[in-house]
Amino acid sequence: MRSGKLRYHIEIQKATTTVDELGTPLASWQTLAFLRAELVQQSTEEFMRNQGASDEDTVVFRTRFVEGITNAERVLFDGVVHNIREIVSDPMRRHLEIRTATVRAEP
Repeated sequence: MRSGKLRYHIEIQKATTTVDELGTPLASWQTLAFLRAELVQQSTEEFMRNQGASDEDTVVFRTRFVEGITNAERVLFDGVVHNIREIVSDPMRRHLEIRTATVRAEP
């Protein structure tokens, strides 16, 4: 993997639950890692759903290997939240391909 291709900054976030002073559980996101990544592929597909039409943006990031990233986390890239769909690593554990999706509903 060439470091010159890793020109984008992404943030891996994990869902956490904290309890406020009244005992109410609050869901929030905690940053696990800041990574440099290559934007491998970006595409948009339109789907008809029960609520109407919606667009699904698919983005594939490639980054250096990091232990412990799962589908339960999400990627924050350029101010947009991307849900992780699939994580693929090479056999030598040098890099990860993180396949993500963002669904936008049409008004």
